Amino acid sequence: MNWRIAIAYSMTVIAWGSAFPGIKIALASYSPEHLALLRLLIGSIGLVIFAVAKRIKLPDLKDVPAILLLGFLGFTVYHTALSVGEKTVSAGVASLLISITPIFSAVLAAVFLKERFSKMGWIGSLIAFSGVAVISLGNGGSLSAVAAGVLLILIAAISESCYFVFQTNYLNKYGFIPFTVYTILSGTFFMLFFLPGAAAEIVAASSSATFAVIYLGLFPTIVPYFAVAYMISKAGASEATSSLYLTPIAALIISWMCLGEVPSLLSLSGGILTLAGVSFPLWKEKRERARPIKEMAVRGET
Repeated sequence: MNWRIAIAYSMTVIAWGSAFPGIKIALASYSPEHLALLRLLIGSIGLVIFAVAKRIKLPDLKDVPAILLLGFLGFTVYHTALSVGEKTVSAGVASLLISITPIFSAVLAAVFLKERFSKMGWIGSLIAFSGVAVISLGNGGSLSAVAAGVLLILIAAISESCYFVFQTNYLNKYGFIPFTVYTILSGTFFMLFFLPGAAAEIVAASSSATFAVIYLGLFPTIVPYFAVAYMISKAGASEATSSLYLTPIAALIISWMCLGEVPSLLSLSGGILTLAGVSFPLWKEKRERARPIKEMAVRGET
């Protein structure tokens, strides 16, 4: 790993990890729907400027319905559900719940794209979902409110999984950065439904909450996508996305430093179970791939 890739990894983990406490800070003055709207709106303005500067072409007309749907799932539903969920779920715990996204993605790919989902994948899924159950019990507060928050964050994870799974053909056609621009703009378009009342909240909001919204729009919404695109081009998709498993750790540390949130021992135990379940199939797959190479080395083959 050279220093450029190391910087890209760090930017991705810190930017996405900081989004969860950033949402919590912004929710002190903004409603979840206005927070999601303003975050995407700020990000879209930055992306439009970038698209014009880089002369990114418009998508083909026949692909617009699919791009709109993927933008709706990957950004409108994801950001709205996550923001509402964090009203009752702590920032660190929310990041642990979102980390289950790869499991949902693997299941969707197996069902709709006929990709193989191994026995280890199902075992990992059971471990991860048992972790989600433990997290729910250890989050404190009203059980019904916490359960609703956890459910909404899981809906956010499912919608993001749909976005990741069904974008493949369009990524190959348009490239990672142009397609991301298309879908973020599409997601923002659907968020305009929440525009009434946003101006009044901006006027009444605290400066810290407004700064958090601006930060969320400019950094976690934009920067990590370009960093991941760079990592994919240099290190491959598998290595690039593996950095996402460090996001909950960054979120927990930043939440502790900025919000004073200290997750309960039960929530942390559930988080460890969730991350173990998500990473277990990948660890098993890498181990199996490495086995023939080790056997060749023992035999002295090259």
